[in-house]
Amino acid sequence: MDSTRDSTGSGTAFDPKMVEPYIIKDPQSLAVNTARALENLGKAASGWLKPRESGEIVDPVSEPMAELTRTMGKVAEYWMSDPKRTLEAQTHLLNGVFGVWSRSLARFASPDEAVADSLPTDKRFSDEDWQRNPFFDFLRQTYVVLSQWAEKMVDEADGLDDHTRHKASFYMRQLTAALSPANFVATNPQLYRETVASNGANLVKGMQMLAEDIAAGGGDLRIRQTDTSKFAVGENMAVTPGKVIAQSDLCEIIQYEAATETVLKSPLLICPPWINKFYILDLNPQKSFIKWCTEQGHTVFVISWVNPDERHADKDWEAYIREGVDFALDTIEKATGETEVNAIGYCVGGTLLAAALALHAQEERTRIASATLFTTQVDFTFAGDLKVFVDEEQLSSLEARMKDSGYLDGSKMAAAFNMLRASELIWPYFVNNYLKGQDPMPFDLLFWNSDSTRMAAANHSFYLRNCYLNNTLAKGQMQLAGKTLSLKDVTIPIYNLATREDHIAPAKSVFVGSSLFGGPVDYVLSGSGHIAGVVNPPDKKKYQFWTNGAPVGSYEDWLSDAKETAGSWWPHWQAWIEALDDRRVPARKPGGGALNAIADAPGSYVMARV
Repeated sequence: MDSTRDSTGSGTAFDPKMVEPYIIKDPQSLAVNTARALENLGKAASGWLKPRESGEIVDPVSEPMAELTRTMGKVAEYWMSDPKRTLEAQTHLLNGVFGVWSRSLARFASPDEAVADSLPTDKRFSDEDWQRNPFFDFLRQTYVVLSQWAEKMVDEADGLDDHTRHKASFYMRQLTAALSPANFVATNPQLYRETVASNGANLVKGMQMLAEDIAAGGGDLRIRQTDTSKFAVGENMAVTPGKVIAQSDLCEIIQYEAATETVLKSPLLICPPWINKFYILDLNPQKSFIKWCTEQGHTVFVISWVNPDERHADKDWEAYIREGVDFALDTIEKATGETEVNAIGYCVGGTLLAAALALHAQEERTRIASATLFTTQVDFTFAGDLKVFVDEEQLSSLEARMKDSGYLDGSKMAAAFNMLRASELIWPYFVNNYLKGQDPMPFDLLFWNSDSTRMAAANHSFYLRNCYLNNTLAKGQMQLAGKTLSLKDVTIPIYNLATREDHIAPAKSVFVGSSLFGGPVDYVLSGSGHIAGVVNPPDKKKYQFWTNGAPVGSYEDWLSDAKETAGSWWPHWQAWIEALDDRRVPARKPGGGALNAIADAPGSYVMARV
């Protein structure tokens, strides 16, 4: 329960003494620090403007703004085209505002009495003065009422196609998140108090950090979410022992050293996404899925994708299959003598793996005995908010920009992912860094998240068009290597893992895709989200997972009858693998007798930063 409310959910009474922390006590120091903060803000503005004035950065600012204006204009058109609907919209708004006004008057009339407040709680307004102080309480209530009204206008606007409504809802959430009074010094009680207490020193430090983050982004704002100085790949991240045993233009193949005297006969190949880097599965020894797999007796191979540049512009999905997945399979056969493997695909790496399986089936090649898919979509009907960015007009514009460089800069994709959870991944860091002037805490997951990668133009265009726009893999229409792919041709066992709070590959989307495969599918639902639901070591004893046999019927019905098991799904997956084939052989050395080590894990490709 919110500590600022009594058992009935009412706001606490106002104490005039609470005004004291808001009174400026040293106006001279505040004025000096304000000037210093403005000087640092000027440096930040200069860092942003300079590459644009020189032509180094060309921002198509008009495109996203025009898209937003067109979309929201359609919502406004619905409500304004009929006087009756206009009156209805105004009435909704006035009723909400009148409620705020009535509660505020009641607070002033009876400052010693709590006033009932039925508005939903929000962690952005956790500071007690959002309820105790009448001024900030009025701001909070007004913001919540206006946000609810604006979102209601989108939800109830008739005559919009599904894509336009989805875009309008997404844009409205972005706008309301940005305009929260929690994001401004003068309207956030905690920020106001800290500014007064430090005489503005927080803003001096914050504007300095803003200038540094724009410089680090080469003219674009790259909000720091963690203390990156505490982490180094190959030193305290991605440290599971192994060797790079092969390299193509698109990837390095890493084989990890065995941790047991005997290993499962079938090697394990991990195909990670090329959006971000593979070491999400090898963050550190305590969280490493790769290390845990070696301890269970797997001979683990991982594809480490290249961070592409203009040389890779024409590398499409067929190239990523031939020079990535197939190259890895060839390497494994040379190193171990095994012609079949168990394979894992994570996110878009899983989508690529599914397409590779369908292509192999067309070519009558059996090289993968089982496939495990982590938060992987093969049907993009319910693909979530990322679909907002994908329509013919936006794709054509993106392709034109990628044509100039040969790739999409990693920061653009990272920004899109952050926008999916702006209230968690953008604005709290904006407030903490630039308004409070506080350095973020070290967090390995956010370090990995900031280690973004570029996307080769042909590969990214194929992905967006065939998956998000046209959903060709689900429809049995994807064309690769002169073949038309059908997932019904994939008859090997599939372990399909979804995460319940996933905003990138929604659990329902993963569930729906399960029915497209031609063989047995075990659908498993993990607690938490896209990353934490996957990277969940058993010894942490966190979250839970649900099982309910084959994914038939609706997702909602499957979940209602599912069995919940506390803790990590990792042992459940291991039991599934061993039930397929538990034969063991003596532990293998990286490269076997056929391949020499090129470098120590994690290799060189993963070190390239943008």
